[in-house]
Amino acid sequence: MHGNRIIDSVQHEQRSEGSLLQGRNRKDIEATGRGRAGAAGRGRSGAVGAESGEAAELGVGSWAAVLAPRLAQFTAVARHEHVTRAAQELGVPQPTLSRAIVRLEDDLGVALFARHGRTLSLTPAGRSFLASAERALTDLERATESVRADVDPAAGKVAFGFLHTLGSETVPGLIRSFRADHPRVRFQLVQNYGEAMIERLRAGDLDLCLTSPVPDYPDLVARRLDEQKLRLVVPDDHPLAARKRIRLAEAAGELFVTLEPGYGLRRITDALCAEAGFTPRVAFEGEEAETLRGLVAAGLGVALLPPPAVPRPGVAELTVTAPRAVREIGVAWLDGHPDTPPVAAFKKFLLSRRGRLLPR
Repeated sequence: MHGNRIIDSVQHEQRSEGSLLQGRNRKDIEATGRGRAGAAGRGRSGAVGAESGEAAELGVGSWAAVLAPRLAQFTAVARHEHVTRAAQELGVPQPTLSRAIVRLEDDLGVALFARHGRTLSLTPAGRSFLASAERALTDLERATESVRADVDPAAGKVAFGFLHTLGSETVPGLIRSFRADHPRVRFQLVQNYGEAMIERLRAGDLDLCLTSPVPDYPDLVARRLDEQKLRLVVPDDHPLAARKRIRLAEAAGELFVTLEPGYGLRRITDALCAEAGFTPRVAFEGEEAETLRGLVAAGLGVALLPPPAVPRPGVAELTVTAPRAVREIGVAWLDGHPDTPPVAAFKKFLLSRRGRLLPR
């Protein structure tokens, strides 16, 4: 079932003979305890001599780190109930495999096999351990297949974050265009506000994100891709609704509806109002631009917003002539983080869209 990965584990065992577990015996195991604390004790006490530094690197405080290279060997012997036949299957010398099984039993302090001349049979403890070992190997196989699938150049996965305001039109269009040449690449899509996406980049949950303002942090790489005009949105029965253009200072006496503090568009709104010479009086704060547009339509204030994907009834959208009301859209990723082939391809695609990222 586990094919070459079993052979890889045995080859690792051959290379590490006399290394991680050499010199251990039943007395060592019993003296240092029979659980996680005992395994950790062996790593700290120096019971493995010169190998203790390597063991610490491998996380010797966990039984899993000690046992993982041996599970495939154990299951092969259990399946054949014969060391020589198991060794032939694995492509290793029979003495090497015999010593590995003996050391496994010594480390556990449990007899896994009963010996009958050249054949073996599982003890009750061995049968119990075999069931768990097979589950562990199956889980490892699945995990390996999953991570290898994610980096497949043709069918791998891209974890991509973007602002809510880019979700209805911009991002679907981008993915449709990209998949014309990469039809099998999969996407994990995350919509959020800018700072939350940056934290997810840092946590490794995202490969790339489209955000605004373009971030400027030493641990990130960010590239400006496009800019989007912001409009002053007013109720359609507002005295300003008949205007086509407006200076933002003319709205100084209005109540504003805005995104909550921490959102990029809120910072841009506050900065533009400050440049126009006033601090906006905020009546309502929300988390999504189209909700704000609905509040404006209900007559609850005015707002600085990007254009909607679909015109919204009940509002008028005015061009702001001064100050220049735009927001920059950029792509960001974690500096020094290696790209898988599908992520590298999508990053290259996004950068190629500089100046034409957004629908016109």
